[in-house]
This record gives sequence, structure tokens and C-alpha cells, in this order.
Amino acid sequence: MFKKLFGKQEENKTVQLVSPITGAILSLEEVPDPVFSQKMMGDGIAIRPNEGVAVSPVDGEIIQVFPTKHAIGIRANNGAEILLHIGLETVSLKGEAFETHVSEGDQVKSGDKLVTFDLGIISEKASSTITPIIITNTDQTSSIKVLGSGQAEKGTTPLLEVTLK
Repeated sequence: MFKKLFGKQEENKTVQLVSPITGAILSLEEVPDPVFSQKMMGDGIAIRPNEGVAVSPVDGEIIQVFPTKHAIGIRANNGAEILLHIGLETVSLKGEAFETHVSEGDQVKSGDKLVTFDLGIISEKASSTITPIIITNTDQTSSIKVLGSGQAEKGTTPLLEVTLK
């Protein structure tokens, strides 16, 4: 009541993530890597891509671009921290097959292009093209709800709803 009287807005603690990649939606348990399937890095969802473009799943800030370009960290405007990890065992490619379109500190909108990648090279040289989308600060969330199933279209298909404590 006092917040209404004094004009303070309660910040929105919930954010909806749209799919960063076009492809098949998978549960983390289906990811053939225990670091992701056992949620050691956090909770989330995964996509088996059928095209080599990744876009931002939320409005927020780029907080990390891995030197090997295979992973991007984003802080959503509500504070949720998201790791987009393109493929499995892709760090060993040392940047081959990846081109980043953002830098640390960049502000992004949902749907902005983050990375383009070559699915052929990843299929040939890495263990999988499956791309986990992880909420890395799960300890600060009150809920993570899966919204998507089946096929996802990058920039439009709702995937997750994340609410912070």
C-alpha cells in the first residue's frame, strides 16, 4: 500500500524467455552430458538446433562472451542469469564454427542476434549440437516454469518463465 502511495513501483521479478534457437525442445535430462542433465550448472531447458543462429531470449545485458565463442552469458532485466551453451564439448573447437555479434556490456533486446554457428562443423567435431539454456543463479529463483515443448522458433516461442525471490 505504501509503495502505491509514494509512487514506488515494485520491480518485476518474473521474466519469460523465448527460444534463442530454432529446433526441437528437449528437457535437460535428455542432454547427453551430466554437467547439464544433472543440473550442476543450474536448471533450464535445451534445444536441438536445425539452423545456426542464436538470438537473445530476453531483454538484458551481455555479461559474458566466452573467448571460444561457444557460450554467452546474459543477465535479464529481472536479474536472472542465463547461459546459452551452443553444442556439447564445443569449447574444444576454440572458436571454429562460431561468430559472435555481441560483446560484454552490450544491452540486448529479445530476438537480437548473438551468435551464428556452423552446424556441420559442430556435428562433425563436437559431441552434439544440443544447446542447453541454463539459469545459472537458480539459488536466487523462486520458480522456473517450462513453457515450451515440441518445436521452437527462435525469438518467438516461449520456453521458460523465471521468477526471482
